[in-house]
Amino acid sequence: MNVSIYRVLSEAGEGGKLVAVFPDADDDLQARAAEAGAPLSVFVQSASLSEIALRVFTPVKEKGSSDSAAIAALAHLRTNLLDVAEVQMGGETLPAQLCGSEWLLRQGVPDVAEREADLSPIGLGTRRVWISSLGRPNLVVEVSTLAALDAFTPNAEAISAVNQSTDTTGLILLAAGGLGRADLSFRAFGPLKGFQEDAASSNMLACTVGVLGASNRLPADTNLLRAAQRMPGQPAQLSVQFGEVGTGVEVWVGGSATPLT
Repeated sequence: MNVSIYRVLSEAGEGGKLVAVFPDADDDLQARAAEAGAPLSVFVQSASLSEIALRVFTPVKEKGSSDSAAIAALAHLRTNLLDVAEVQMGGETLPAQLCGSEWLLRQGVPDVAEREADLSPIGLGTRRVWISSLGRPNLVVEVSTLAALDAFTPNAEAISAVNQSTDTTGLILLAAGGLGRADLSFRAFGPLKGFQEDAASSNMLACTVGVLGASNRLPADTNLLRAAQRMPGQPAQLSVQFGEVGTGVEVWVGGSATPLT
């Protein structure tokens, strides 16, 4: 089987997501994905210097789109691409750019609003929160320390109740700083989206960066951030590029993709 396995968005070679990259999109793609030995498989339908078209599968169904899969495919095709490209997958087109040795995908400009919310169902009381959206609204909550972030134990029913009471679909917990080079640390939950906790979420990180922008907490001396996503047992490290625009902060998110085979 002509396939390459990549570890994407990993932290020091651990965690992240495993992606199988196939250089073609022939035959039974679902069967090939089931045999690939990775939770995500990406098939390259076509590629030019500035555009690639992809199809993404889990072992059991077609996924549509995945930033992790796109980053793996871009890394695999690096020598045949310009430093700026467009990725077509799942019916959408995403601009991509090479930043150093890492590919970043444009997430957009999050819509951010601040409010108070009762977070008692998840043990956090009433506090200031933010609603940040790039298509689907996420509830963003800051906790005081990295230890508090790591200690949080998710309960799907409680998180769903908080999301429903705030008209949001996901929950993001944020802590300033982090281990190593991390400028911020976060965890991402989405029982209403079909998962309890995500290991590496570009969209939810972009919503988090939008909150930092709306709160005037982004650094003035750089437009780059390192973020640590701290799902227990599956840590991830993501890279962010941001820039102020008229309506907020435009965010690009990506990271490393290391070939394993």
